[in-house]
Amino acid sequence: MSAISSPLADDKRKVVGEALQGTLVDLLDLSLLAKQAHWNLIGRNFRPLHLQLDEIVDLAREHADTVAERAIAIGVNPDGRASTVAGSTQVPQLDGGYIEDGKVVAAFVDILESIIKRLRERIEATDEPDKVSQDILIAIAQDIEKQHWMIQAQR
Repeated sequence: MSAISSPLADDKRKVVGEALQGTLVDLLDLSLLAKQAHWNLIGRNFRPLHLQLDEIVDLAREHADTVAERAIAIGVNPDGRASTVAGSTQVPQLDGGYIEDGKVVAAFVDILESIIKRLRERIEATDEPDKVSQDILIAIAQDIEKQHWMIQAQR
C-alpha cells in the first residue's frame, strides 16, 4: 500500500492534521445542523432564514471538502464518517422537532460562535507549522464570521 508523502515534518503534520480534522468535524456537523433547522423551521421569518440556512449548508460543505483535500495533501487521512462526527463534535446541538425562527437564530448565534472560537485557535496553532493550511482556515473563518453577523442581525 502506498501512502501520500507530506511536505511537513511529522511534528508539524500532527499539529496541522489535528487542526484540519477538528475543522472538518465542525463543518460537517454545521452542515447537518443547518439542514436540520432548515427542515424544521417555523415562524414569521421562515423564508429568509430557510434560505440563509441553505447558504450555511453550502459554505460548510464546500469548505469541508477543501479541508479534507488539504489534509490528504499533507499526508493526513481526513475522517468524515458519521460516527466520528457524532463522537467528537464540540458544536452545540439542536433539539428535535419544529424550531421557531427566534430559537433558530439564537441557536445559530451560539453554534457559529463556538466554531469561530475553535477556528481562531486553529489559525494560531497553524501559524508556524503550515501557512497554507492557515490560509484555508482564515478563509473559512471569514465566511463563518460573515454568517454569524448576518444571523445576529436577525435577533
